[in-house]
Amino acid sequence: MATERQSRLTSPVLKSGGLDQPIDGRRSLRMSVDPETVGKFSERIARFLGSWRFIGYMTAFVLTWVLWNIFAPVDLRFDEWPFIGLTLLLSLQASYAAPLILLAQNRQTDRDRIQYQEDRGATERLIADAEFLARELASVRIAMGEVATREFIRSEFEDLSRTLAAAEPEALDSDVTKANTSGEKKRSKRNS
Repeated sequence: MATERQSRLTSPVLKSGGLDQPIDGRRSLRMSVDPETVGKFSERIARFLGSWRFIGYMTAFVLTWVLWNIFAPVDLRFDEWPFIGLTLLLSLQASYAAPLILLAQNRQTDRDRIQYQEDRGATERLIADAEFLARELASVRIAMGEVATREFIRSEFEDLSRTLAAAEPEALDSDVTKANTSGEKKRSKRNS
């Protein structure tokens, strides 16, 4: 137990906690803040400051402040006519709101940039796929020019059947004469 505590105290502290970062042996006096947490917080505040609810709350607060300091008894008023306290509070609120809104805008710009890069990559992949498919379609068309299609085979069969139909009466006549002559030769051989 004591050795674990000593090793933890003497061992260097990981700065980011990741294995891809070198070990930092010194302790820093700077405050470390997670940028993701701060970014989310600033977005929530900026979203609230840009809402109608905030405008309503701020209007009610300012009206209450002004009305109280005008119509309240003199000994209960805490901010007299030029309302210096109200001006100070509104300036303080504006001085914090502006940087938080800028942080939220920077974060949105970073998200938009990443989204643009992803969209660009997807578009490049789609273009590459379309070009590949166009090349494949062209090769299929070229190959189809060399392959016998149904219409070509049908027309060849029709031409062949016409040729056979025209040659059929002549072939029948020659077959009959050949059959007669061969039959006579066989009969004469048998008779002798």
